[in-house]
Amino acid sequence: MATQASRYVPEDGAPLIIRKAKVSDTKAIHKLLAGFAGEGLLLPRSLSELYDHVRDFFVITSEEDDRVVGASSTHIVWEDLAEIRSLAVEKAHHGKGIGARLVEACLSDAVTMGIYKVFTLTYVPDFFRHFGFEEVDKAVLPHKVWSDCIKCAKFPECDEIAMLLTL
Repeated sequence: MATQASRYVPEDGAPLIIRKAKVSDTKAIHKLLAGFAGEGLLLPRSLSELYDHVRDFFVITSEEDDRVVGASSTHIVWEDLAEIRSLAVEKAHHGKGIGARLVEACLSDAVTMGIYKVFTLTYVPDFFRHFGFEEVDKAVLPHKVWSDCIKCAKFPECDEIAMLLTL
């Protein structure tokens, strides 16, 4: 799944496609993430940063019009550690398994790259527990992880929960 597009039909019957992001998806990813960043649920990502890292992203699009309805990225942190970040699904599409498909794609991507430890920082730990992630103290993560945190309005009083999965 990490390199090919695949079709997904949620219970409501509207076919969706999960695939690696294309450069042409970048503005739609930016718009999707900006909405959640505005609510303080995600770190804001600039268009420049997204263009730099578009290869890290998976998107789920409407089969009908190729509109991005969900996105996430697998960010390599170190030789043995990756992060699932920027996971967002349009609110109208919550509860359809889209977030789960994106996490599965990121985990598959990590394994394809030979990385078997994956973490996330989240406000919804129960969602990630379904995949086997366990809550960890943030101090167990390398300092390199925190380079993005200075962009956050909540820094240094982070209230996200660190979770780790060993595959």
